[in-house]
Order: sequence, then C-alpha cells, then structure tokens
Amino acid sequence: MFDYSLELLLQQVANGVARGGYYALVAVGYTMVYGVLQLINFAHSDVYMLGAYFTYYPAKWMGYISDQPGQKPPDVPWGVTGLLVLISVAACAIVGMLIERIAYRPLRHAGRLAPLITAIGVSLFLEFGGQVAFGADPKPFPKFMDNEASVQIGSVGIAQTKIAIVIVTAVMMTGLWLFVQTTKPGRAIRAISHDVKTASLMGINVGRTISLTFALGSMMAAVGGILVAMDQPRLNPLMGLRIGLKAFVAAVLGGIGSIPGAALGGLLLGVSESVVGGIKGWGTTYQEAVAFVFLIGVLLVRPSGLLGKTGREKV
Repeated sequence: MFDYSLELLLQQVANGVARGGYYALVAVGYTMVYGVLQLINFAHSDVYMLGAYFTYYPAKWMGYISDQPGQKPPDVPWGVTGLLVLISVAACAIVGMLIERIAYRPLRHAGRLAPLITAIGVSLFLEFGGQVAFGADPKPFPKFMDNEASVQIGSVGIAQTKIAIVIVTAVMMTGLWLFVQTTKPGRAIRAISHDVKTASLMGINVGRTISLTFALGSMMAAVGGILVAMDQPRLNPLMGLRIGLKAFVAAVLGGIGSIPGAALGGLLLGVSESVVGGIKGWGTTYQEAVAFVFLIGVLLVRPSGLLGKTGREKV
C-alpha cells in the first residue's frame, strides 16, 4: 500500500509546491483582515472566484474564448494577458473595498458575532448571486499558456502552469511582505493590528487603511483565482468553497495574522496533500482529510500557529 518510489515522491512534492502557492495567495487575505479586524472574512474565497470570472468575460468579449464545442481557442498574447490580469485584479480590489464598506464597516463596533454572521451571509450572496449572474454551468478559461506542456527536470515533469504559479506566488508574497514592512501604508496596517485606538490617535486614517487591507487581500485572491484557472481551466461559481476552506486551514497552520505564516502554511498543506494523494490505494480519499488533521493538530498543540505569536496577532 505504501509503495512510493523516489521519482513519484519528487513528482508529488513538485505538484504540491504549486498547490501550496495558490493556497498561500488566498490565505494571506484571511490573515491580513484578521490581523487588523480580528475577523474571519468568509467572503474572501468568493473574491477568488470572481477573479477568474473577471478574466473570463473580457477574454470572451475579445474573442479568446471559443463558443463552439471542440474548437481550439486562440492563444492569448502576453500583452493581452497582462491587460486581462490587471482588469481582474483592479475589479477584485474594488469588490473587496465595497464588501468592507457596505457589510463590515457599519458593524465595526458591534462585537464579533454580528460581523461573523455577516461574513457568512456575504459569502452565500456572492456564491449564489454568481450562479444567477454567470450561470451554474462550468466555463472554459482563456489559454494564457499551454497547461499540457511541461519542463523535465531529471525524472520529474513540471507543467509550465505550475512553474508560473510558484514564480508568481513567490514574487507577490515577497512584494506584499516588503510593502507591509517598509512603506508608510504598510506601517499603518501594522499599527492598526497592534492597537486601533492608539493608531487613530497617532493620526492614522483607520477606515482608509482597513479598506486598503481588504483591497490588497482581494488582489492576491484574484491572482490566485487566475493561476488556478490556468492550471485547471473550468470555472464555476462555487469554486471558492473548497479553496477557501483549505486556505483558512493554511492561515491557521502558519499563524493567522502572519504573512510569512500564510506562505509556510500554504506550502506545508499543499505538499502534504499532494504526497498523501500519491499513496497507492489512497488517492483523494485521504488527501482531503489532511487539512482537517492539520487544523485539529494545530489547535491542540499550538493554537497560535507555527509562526504565530501568543497574544494579539500582527500582519
């Protein structure tokens, strides 16, 4: 049952690193919002779904989606790809700020239960509103790159899309961490994560900074949605449900409130799922249980997460 060759292990680890990359991109949105508001934004995973759809429709209007069954869609030029990604990222940033302004800001001083229930309601609204607006049938994704082509490294074949996921994730996570650590808006985010009242007394615009936090998290989720859709090119309005749960577990595993923790948690969860899924006779049966095992283990042994700190979490 545990017949696991070295080649298979390396292949599964390579696939798992890519899987962990998009877990991390979504997890960082959870961790940033929790860091400043102590709120789990359950609607965040649905912004990930919108990121894929906000790319699909402009691509369709430009003629890069084939409506004829069996007809091969045209390749999207790099310049158009960049434009489509910018459209999606900007649209998701606006959606994230609207969610914060309409759903969460009026409840900022209402305790923790009301915003939590609201977050679940917003998530359901986006999921089932997406079914009304986009239709429940799966839709294809524009061909940004050949997801069947692979790069051979020894005995391990790595799809080009997975390489793109790893590179883009590393660049974006590093850029976000540098933004939070070195820029004035980033310092404002960290100040609010320490103490909202004191940050306000120091002259920080709390409302604007929290809105920026939602925008940044939504932008990361949009990129995650695009990358996953490139690798698994079938869109549906409920595609955020599973990834949202896994990304939340990744955030808790790494230490919710910590950007490096979100990256580490996503990587560990992605690799573990992929390795377990490669065990002969197990497949996806036990692979899906890995996230829950991690969640229970972390809550029992180290509730603050691997890189989290006791007390108030920071971004």
